[in-house]
Amino acid sequence: MIDTITTSQEAIALEEKFGAHNYHPLPVVLSKGEGVFLWDVEGKRYFDFLSAYSAVNQGHCHPRIIQALIDQAKELTLTSRAFYNDKLGVAEKFVCELFGYEKALFMNSGAEANETAIKLARKWGYTKKGIPENQAVIVAVKKNFHGRTTTIISASTDPSSQKGFGPFMPGFEIVDYDHVAALEKALANPNVCGLWIEPIQGEAGVYVPQEGYLKAGEKLCKQHNVLLMMDEIQTGIARTGKMLASSHENVRPDLLILGKALSGGVLPISLVLADDEIMLVIKPGEHGSTFGGNPLAAAVVVEAMRVVEEEKLAENAERLGKVFRNRMTAFMQKSTMVKLVRGKGLLNAIVINDTPDSETAWNICLKFAEYGLLAKPTHGNIIRLAPPLVITEEQIHECCDIIEKSILEIAK
Repeated sequence: MIDTITTSQEAIALEEKFGAHNYHPLPVVLSKGEGVFLWDVEGKRYFDFLSAYSAVNQGHCHPRIIQALIDQAKELTLTSRAFYNDKLGVAEKFVCELFGYEKALFMNSGAEANETAIKLARKWGYTKKGIPENQAVIVAVKKNFHGRTTTIISASTDPSSQKGFGPFMPGFEIVDYDHVAALEKALANPNVCGLWIEPIQGEAGVYVPQEGYLKAGEKLCKQHNVLLMMDEIQTGIARTGKMLASSHENVRPDLLILGKALSGGVLPISLVLADDEIMLVIKPGEHGSTFGGNPLAAAVVVEAMRVVEEEKLAENAERLGKVFRNRMTAFMQKSTMVKLVRGKGLLNAIVINDTPDSETAWNICLKFAEYGLLAKPTHGNIIRLAPPLVITEEQIHECCDIIEKSILEIAK
């Protein structure tokens, strides 16, 4: 029986032998995290430039969040929703007031939250909009990423998400992202109940739409009596320089879908927010989760959100995102390997001047790790760069030095 891992090779071998092969991790075995840093089992320190896909916006093992977790874990962790508990209502009130909605529905994973939003949109379409039974349509966009459940991948355009997993759920129409005319045409269908989009497509490679696209989508949804379903699982919680990425265009979704950094990376928490007219279409027994809204999660989410507000992490992301993009844009003049820099706040990507199916971005990330920085390609030629929002300007410049040095070496 192995109780303690002492080498990276040992840990990797165990995962390869006993774990499902549904991920292709960088060959780094991590054992400790604090703030913007991670350490491997051999003791080497790294800057974290992935933030667990933006789940640790508050930094690794934030002491206030960990203390909230410990304190609540000593009292009560789970009751199921068969009973009330003394923490859930407090958390529901807190998030409703923070984000400006009348009702909150807690789940666990981001995919669960998106599944919840789909059910809410469809039920609302039948009971409020009068769509004929089983004819509701949700409009999604190309290159989306909302999760990997069988319903969610029915709206995907990524072959790796779909191939071998059919048949797929009907009821989705897929249109071009960042294309207002496509929305105008699709939303005119009277059977459409929802428009399901990310304000920035993170997994697709940090695609930022043109200014005005989200506002146009909101206006068209109102015009055609369609619910705007905004997936802010990766872009929300201060990542892009505001608490919500949709706030950059003053857009208020009808269904706001959150996850990841709701807990500061401490445990799975996700959330759907809506007003009464939408949320109350689901009645007791029609949707739920044993762990959703558990008292441990409820205590953690309140403290995690207070950290974001009180430490002004959105403001830090806005300021340092500009510093980062300025450095990377200037670096483009030195290296023909970097084709494009894009992003908002501290959700950014560099596009490598190579084909999407190449290994160049992967090799660059290996070089990053060699010099003490962890990032991961999101496609063959795109590297997403998203550090915890507690990073300092001095650390940003230190990391830019590593990024530039690595790319120049790979280019040779």
